Amino acid sequence: MFGLNKEINKSRAWKRLEKHAKKMRNVEMRDMFAKDPNRAKKYTLTLGNMTLDFSKNRIDEKTMPYLLGLAKEAKVMKKIEQMFKGEKINVTENRAVLHIALRNQKNTPIYVDGKNVMPEITKVLVKIRDFSEAVRLGKFRGHTGKKLTNIVNIGIGGSDLGPKMAVEALRKYWGKNIKCHFISNIDGTACAEVLNKLDPETTLFIVCSKTFTTIETLTNAKTCRKWLVDALGEPAVAKHFVAVSTNAEEVRKFGINTENMFEFWDFVGGRYSMWSAIGLIIAIAVGYDNFEKMLAGAYEMDKHFRKAEPDKNIPMILGLLSVWYNNFFGIRNHVVVPYDQYLTYLPAYLQQLVMESNGKFVDLDNKLVKYQTSPVVFGGAGTDVQHSFFQMMHQGTSFVPCDFIVPAISHNEIGEHHEILLANVLAQSEALMRGKTIKEAAEELKEAGKSKEEIALLKKYKSFKGNRPSNTIVFKKMDPYTLGMLVAMYEHKTFVEGAIWNIDSFDQMGVELGKQMALKILPELQGNKENAAHDCSTKALINLIRKLRK
Repeated sequence: MFGLNKEINKSRAWKRLEKHAKKMRNVEMRDMFAKDPNRAKKYTLTLGNMTLDFSKNRIDEKTMPYLLGLAKEAKVMKKIEQMFKGEKINVTENRAVLHIALRNQKNTPIYVDGKNVMPEITKVLVKIRDFSEAVRLGKFRGHTGKKLTNIVNIGIGGSDLGPKMAVEALRKYWGKNIKCHFISNIDGTACAEVLNKLDPETTLFIVCSKTFTTIETLTNAKTCRKWLVDALGEPAVAKHFVAVSTNAEEVRKFGINTENMFEFWDFVGGRYSMWSAIGLIIAIAVGYDNFEKMLAGAYEMDKHFRKAEPDKNIPMILGLLSVWYNNFFGIRNHVVVPYDQYLTYLPAYLQQLVMESNGKFVDLDNKLVKYQTSPVVFGGAGTDVQHSFFQMMHQGTSFVPCDFIVPAISHNEIGEHHEILLANVLAQSEALMRGKTIKEAAEELKEAGKSKEEIALLKKYKSFKGNRPSNTIVFKKMDPYTLGMLVAMYEHKTFVEGAIWNIDSFDQMGVELGKQMALKILPELQGNKENAAHDCSTKALINLIRKLRK
């Protein structure tokens, strides 16, 4: 059984951490750095060209051993092995969890129900390679013979956020004349704004829906189909649409040649699917060789996660630190700030990865959880966000743990831009840790020539509590291999959190209720049915909107 059968918050390891956290609340990180000049070295880990500095955390020589004791109590290493062996750790859906198989570079056998899944995965990867190269080289052309240079991904959730994040992260690797577009929102504006930019003769649509019944995706796909048919005629559909799906019958009905249907499997959850055929747009955009390098980077992190000792294991450490603040300091938020414009969509991607995975209140033993699970994840690209929520991070009434993500080299080394960017991120992490005492603020004001009255007025406003934790993740440059490592690192960090909280990180049943109710409300909005048994607010809103739409 994947569950614990014993509530983790009643374990000896948990109780020990509760007691320890009380002592750590008043410990100042700046004091710990002053006392130990080797602190950074002690709390830094490196894998390949990626380094994690986690020294700016509220941890001492006891904290990590205590957290590692909690991981042992929760059997995290055993659960990691269960995932890699293809056991059905997605308990509620009785499925294996094998996104790791999609980037299994050694092609070693991985079995589900006694069947090696690697031959099927390899077959689809070959198909992705052949098709992506055919599009890039102009061997697969549109209905009128023109090269397909506008690639439109139609999906939602994991079928949108992952590919969109990766394509933007790797923009400098896009093929010549290739342009990528994404349609996900059911709002008609999402379709209209993309289609208005496109030429039907040069546009390829990739419809991503496992069942080919997802209402948002299929509604958008049908709108795009009509746009294409109105311009080029019905026969054009087979040359301008491909599908990532498992439902060959529905794909065929849509008009797509099933030879251009790319399969994926129920052991790959949506938010983990960019490594599968859902990543087709990535392969077309950056070339299959670069797509394969991304898989190789993820595989490197997979090997590390599975084999590294827990105290040297980067995803393990990150997951434990998240649990430390979430459950023992009562901090319910986590910020991710990439200092790389190309990683603009990474925080949004991680919102889905973390909160859809671990936003659960029933554990694996079918008991209600009595402790906090997923934090609220938010973020944005630095330095932009320094002028928005960083005010709260520096002087808010509670601290928010932060991940700073830093490429040492930019793809666009223009003048001093990148040095200024780097100076900002290093300054922010140090400022969050050190802060500025009221006394220090008063001394600064005095040096600036302020009067005693002005100093008395301003010194508290100019002070910063500091002692606010952050991790800094540094790598040489954002390239496909590094992106693979980075995303896999966060996937496995999320796994560690869920394993400790004893929840199923791989279902997403909370997504379903609103969708089910929307299907009931739709005919009522359209006037085809009278109001069903809704609350008075929903009934009134339906009637108001119907009236306004008339």
